[in-house]
Amino acid sequence: MTDPPNATIAALFDELGDLYELDGAVVHRVLAYRNAAKAVREAPQSVAAMTRAGTVTELPGIGRTLEEKLRALLATGTVPAVEKLRAKFPPGLLDLTRLPGLGPKRARRLYDELGIDSLDALRDAAETGRLRELRGFGRKFEEQMLAAFVAGLAEKPRPRVLLHRALPIAEGIVDALRAHPGSDRVELAGSARRLTDSVKDLDIIATATDPPALLRAFAQLDAIQEATFGADGPQNAARARTHTGMPVDLRVVEPEQFGNLLQHFTGSKAHNLGLREGAVRRGLHVSEYGVLEDATGIMHRCASEEEVYALLGLPWIPPELREGRGELALRDGDMPELIAQGDLRGDLHMHTVASDGRATIEEMALAARARGLEYVAITDHSASHGFGNHVTADELRRQIERVRAADAALDGITVLIGTESNILPDGSLDYPDELLAQLDWVIASVHTSFGMGERAMTDRMVAAIEHPCVDAIGHPTGRKIEQRAGYAVDVDRLVEAAARTGTMLEINSAPDRRDLDDIHARAARAAGVRIVIDSDAHSVANLALTRWGIATARRAWLSKDDVANTRPWSEFAQLRKRAGAAS
Repeated sequence: MTDPPNATIAALFDELGDLYELDGAVVHRVLAYRNAAKAVREAPQSVAAMTRAGTVTELPGIGRTLEEKLRALLATGTVPAVEKLRAKFPPGLLDLTRLPGLGPKRARRLYDELGIDSLDALRDAAETGRLRELRGFGRKFEEQMLAAFVAGLAEKPRPRVLLHRALPIAEGIVDALRAHPGSDRVELAGSARRLTDSVKDLDIIATATDPPALLRAFAQLDAIQEATFGADGPQNAARARTHTGMPVDLRVVEPEQFGNLLQHFTGSKAHNLGLREGAVRRGLHVSEYGVLEDATGIMHRCASEEEVYALLGLPWIPPELREGRGELALRDGDMPELIAQGDLRGDLHMHTVASDGRATIEEMALAARARGLEYVAITDHSASHGFGNHVTADELRRQIERVRAADAALDGITVLIGTESNILPDGSLDYPDELLAQLDWVIASVHTSFGMGERAMTDRMVAAIEHPCVDAIGHPTGRKIEQRAGYAVDVDRLVEAAARTGTMLEINSAPDRRDLDDIHARAARAAGVRIVIDSDAHSVANLALTRWGIATARRAWLSKDDVANTRPWSEFAQLRKRAGAAS
């Protein structure tokens, strides 16, 4: 797998804290892991990368002992202490701690004294009246457990929702509120506005001529399953849940405070913390209520975010950059002009009925032309991609003829012949070089043998990067957001090899991939690697998926010039590695 994300590391530290508490460890050890989990979860950059760089101890609560565990995790994929403690207890014991009022210590007592080692065993004990007999628990605790099971509190927490599923919900709610006659301004805030990979809830900020009416209308939207009004009354806030289970918070504020709340609730935590720290040095205090001047006691309420940032001596910062990754050091002349959807001129990764796509060459090309694109590369799966519907070498030769014919027949778009070639375990490709040399474009990807160790997997991919016919590497880490971590690969070595050989790296726009992610894409850009943003479309409708690749590129601080396929084909063609070799 690739370096584990911060959330994975934080969950591991939380588990270790719980396991130590189950094991009867001293409280300061338990707290150390829980504090470390919080620090990792809120860290503004990759904790795995910081560990590799030797700077992870700069995070609060991360000392040498935890650094050693992080290094073990990166080297082996696990932490020996975790494995040792997991072996001491039944795997279902920690599940008990998801219930209210039942922490690790009480769970351990239930196990030691009643043999309860799972949620099913706990439910059975509650239903048969055995919990009330245990000293320190009693009938009230038993009733509490039964109520928790009825309410579904024993179920695992809902996973975060991928952005492509959450954002349409948010946009539908925002559009409906904007259409209400009592509304004035309505904007999405939170992590969805920052276009993160996934979100846990939605935040909406509004002003209105009739706030109570807007809140009532919100509660009555078709998308909303249930809603409650906040402690401040219906004139201020409502909390709701959609039918899909997505929590949504709506805050209705006075117009002169709109900018303060929009900035505050857009976040992120790291960005807002840095903003507050910088403000204190200027004699100011920033909150959702306004910007307070220490010297005068004046509270500045701002109708726009631009006013908030201006008071702090900063330019307005695009939401996608607000992650505590150096954006607060930017000034007007430094702010990148982020890439936009309309900047793309080509799409170099798509599939047709020749492999596992659902449209013909002509249908894909015409749909791309209708979207304003100037060129596409047809890149059906190669001979060994492992999932059937592959294209043999002889079939690829016939596909070359079909694509050349389509290109000649269609006006207004250039249709290129390519392939998505599988990178074999030894780093070679699954077509002969003489066939690859006949193509306009080769994107190479890993589709098989995911379980290789990091060194072997990295060597495999570097070998493909060094292949003279490989123009780009597709979805370079193989991750699936909220589903699986990527395979074990040293991305730094991939970036170095790509920069050295002139091989492009892809931001794959499939919404469950967005791979390269924003951190790696930014590092690749800094190393001089050319980035391509592709749809990986398997249907005509999938061509629109580049929206999510653009979102990742914006979070990576990329401008139009940083993305190769914002150029016309005549310019892009010269950027390919094969073009340099030919000259």
